[in-house]
Amino acid sequence: MTYVAPAIGGQVPRFGFIVSKQVGGAVVRNTVRRRLKAVCAEVLGDAVPSGDVVIRALPSAAEAPYAELRNDVRRCLAKRAVS
Repeated sequence: MTYVAPAIGGQVPRFGFIVSKQVGGAVVRNTVRRRLKAVCAEVLGDAVPSGDVVIRALPSAAEAPYAELRNDVRRCLAKRAVS
C-alpha cells in the first residue's frame, strides 16, 4: 500500500515505511524495510515531485522477490502521480 501527500515547498520526495509485526519478527521487518529503501532509491525519479510517500508493507512482502517489490512500488507511484 502506498500513500502520497503533496509536500509544501520545493522539497525532494521523502519516503516513510510502515512494517508491522504482522510481517514477521524484527529481523524480517528490518530486511523488508532495507529492501524497500533500496527500491525507493532506484525509483526516486518516478516519485511525485516534492511529495511525501508512505509505504505500508503487507505480510506478503517478507517473501516477495526484490524485482516484485520494485515493480509494485513503481506501479503504485505511477498510479499516485496520475491521481
